[in-house]
Amino acid sequence: MTERSEQRSVLRNSAVMAAGTTFSRLSGFLRGALLAAALGNALHADVFNIANTIPNMLYILLAGGVINAVLVPQLVRSLKDDEDGGAAYTARVITLAGTFLLVVTVALIVAAPWVMRIFFDDDFPPEGFDAAVRFARYCLPQVFFYGMFVLVGQILNARGRFGPMMWAPITNNVVSVAVLILYLVVFGADDPHSPTYSSSRELLLGLGSTLGIVVQLLVLIPYLRAAGVSLRPRWDLRDSGLSHTLKLGVWTVLFVVVNQIAYFVVVRLASAGTVGRGAHDTGYTVYSQGFILIMVPHSIITVSLATAILPRLSAAAHDGDWRAMARTWAPNFRTALAVVIPFAALLPLVAARIAQVMFGWGAAKGTVGNYVDTFILFGPGLVFFTAHYLVLRCFYAREENRTAFFVQCAVAAVNVVAAVALVGRADDPAETAPMLTIAYTLSYAVGALISYTVLSGRLGGLKSRTLIRFLARLVIAVVVATAVAAVVLVACDRVVDSRGPLASLVTGLLIGGVDLVVLLGMARLMRITEITDVVETIVGRLRHSTSGNR
Repeated sequence: MTERSEQRSVLRNSAVMAAGTTFSRLSGFLRGALLAAALGNALHADVFNIANTIPNMLYILLAGGVINAVLVPQLVRSLKDDEDGGAAYTARVITLAGTFLLVVTVALIVAAPWVMRIFFDDDFPPEGFDAAVRFARYCLPQVFFYGMFVLVGQILNARGRFGPMMWAPITNNVVSVAVLILYLVVFGADDPHSPTYSSSRELLLGLGSTLGIVVQLLVLIPYLRAAGVSLRPRWDLRDSGLSHTLKLGVWTVLFVVVNQIAYFVVVRLASAGTVGRGAHDTGYTVYSQGFILIMVPHSIITVSLATAILPRLSAAAHDGDWRAMARTWAPNFRTALAVVIPFAALLPLVAARIAQVMFGWGAAKGTVGNYVDTFILFGPGLVFFTAHYLVLRCFYAREENRTAFFVQCAVAAVNVVAAVALVGRADDPAETAPMLTIAYTLSYAVGALISYTVLSGRLGGLKSRTLIRFLARLVIAVVVATAVAAVVLVACDRVVDSRGPLASLVTGLLIGGVDLVVLLGMARLMRITEITDVVETIVGRLRHSTSGNR
């Protein structure tokens, strides 16, 4: 199989996942818009959003790294090497992980006040902190359900069933959207600068958020049964092969600990941004929404590609075929960059319009401009994060978790030092989220450079000359497309007032559409197949869906 035909096969496999992720992200945008309409983007929103984010952070800290990075290669190996096709190994993994997550979740709920204290700045209003603790007790059960969802989804991925895990989060967003609509109907838009909530508001938001994660897990169970995986617990863990997995997991746990320490610093610094209750102050809510925005192309393209190629990378690593690893990885790396670089270049032109469309409603309407700088600054961070993320997949496939840990130490150190320095030097609380975003970008620029250099040495090269030629052509195409889109933006601003949500939507789509058309034309002219192959895959998928509905 040639490199391009192999790449097209990967694209076809990732298209199913990308479709599910696209719908999931769109429904997630609706959730974010409703949340901003109900709570705003200042102190009031930070109380809930930090409390609701911590369960996911703690899940990642305690189990996420092992499940995501270690178990997939081990599950692939058990499928290939075990006489029962990995059935016993999988059952033991479910038993061990489920028990661990349950015990940890109960402990966290009991320790909620102490857990929450480390995430909030000392100047955070006491009544706001008390509300966050109550929210946390409603939300912390998510730790168990997050963990089991990712575990079950990765088991399905290892068996070649990629779609369910990508589509399931839509159910979570549907539940969240329903809860937020009910919140707006019953309570209306809250005061965005208030640190407190009524008990009924806390109950609806807290339990509603957890219900969405529960439903997200439950929809995967039928697919797991259809894949022939038993849910009956197995306690014969001695000599089961799990010890090797846990040894690999030590370095991954350390990796995650370092990463979460950095994120803890970011959250704590962000929590201080809105304490002064200024109209243009930015904190965790603005920062997290910027991160959610850049995760759209990352999740749709990069994660889908990484998930599709990880079994192939693991199989090549199992055989010691480093050339095959590089042959699989390099074109997918270029494909991911072909999507995220144009997106990052377009953000300065459309960030204000995205913010207006998503958040120009309800409690956030008067402070919608608070998002713009953060959205724009996250663009370069997306590019570096994408590069670093894909390199790490090769380290995990090679079981070089120790290497990944030391690289992440550098990323975390740069992030922490830069965040503390930049936020400390900020003259205005409005600069809190943008400064944290710059720190994020600097950290992953360092991480991408180190990880790429190390992996290239380990694999005997990553076709870097091909990459440089590709980047040169891509940059030319992106510059031309963005320049034409900028001309359209100036024309739109002269003709219409695009400050309202509807006008922003129309002009934003026009600017983005022109950018895309010019980019595709340049890609065909300059033979950038990484872009044209993605388009052909999407068009082919749409044609297949259309013909299937006739």
